[in-house]
Amino acid sequence: MSIEISATHGLLAKALDYRAIRQDMIASNIANVDTPFYRPRDIRFEDYLVEEKNKILEKNSQKLDLAQTDVNHISFQDEKSSFKPTIYFRDGHMARNDGNSVDLDVETTEMSKNAVMFDAVINTGKKSARIFKSVIEASQKVN
Repeated sequence: MSIEISATHGLLAKALDYRAIRQDMIASNIANVDTPFYRPRDIRFEDYLVEEKNKILEKNSQKLDLAQTDVNHISFQDEKSSFKPTIYFRDGHMARNDGNSVDLDVETTEMSKNAVMFDAVINTGKKSARIFKSVIEASQKVN
């Protein structure tokens, strides 16, 4: 069972999961630099996280939910609710003679950017935890 500290705690956990998945995909691309006809893969999840953030932070919005008055009615399905992170082929680089289009410069740059973003998410979680810890410690001193 996971303890949720704040409304955005789950969002931080998802961001870490997706950053780890992306790191693995980039490492796989680098490992396959000499594999004939290999195309580099990547994952796009930022739009999904923005959508999740909007759901979490707009719980008190003035949006009116659709009522279903009969069990035989077709239920409403938000097209955005089925939005999931997508895996795609990162093309646009010239393939070598063996058909491989992995560019080591691009892959190492993407890996570095992803590592910086992973560290930023970790530091955000640590900062949030320190805030809650200081509030708990301050409340213990009062008693």
